[in-house]
Amino acid sequence: MRRIALAIAATVSIVVLLFSYHTSTGGDAVVTSSPVARQRPASPSAGATSAAPASPGAAAGAGTFTGTAADTRYGPVQVRIVVSGGRITDAQAVQVPDESGRDVRINSAAVPTLVQETLQAQSAQIDTVSGATYTSEGYTQSLQSALDQAHH
Repeated sequence: MRRIALAIAATVSIVVLLFSYHTSTGGDAVVTSSPVARQRPASPSAGATSAAPASPGAAAGAGTFTGTAADTRYGPVQVRIVVSGGRITDAQAVQVPDESGRDVRINSAAVPTLVQETLQAQSAQIDTVSGATYTSEGYTQSLQSALDQAHH
């Protein structure tokens, strides 16, 4: 009987420890497999344009295009792209949230990943970055705005 009581107490202790474990929210960014373009924007008043994907090579205009700043929970995100030969040759986040050290840490890890995704996808249909969901959504919205400008 005593062994059963010890086994139950040990099991309960382990379960309590597992449920009380807090994961880090300021760690390295990880790309998830769900595209941002398939997610709904944080709010309809975010000043964002449609997140309809552009097909590769669809950006027929050549030049530099700056998307509309997308308002996010933590601040505006704005993207500038360079289009040459119908392809996105460069992308930059010209405005990202930077009010706190946490914002700076998150965005310094997330933005290079978002830029790389943009250059690979050649569209706004890119993966979101785990831990930087709001920045990813704002980036995608502003990117789509820049792509729309390139099409006109």
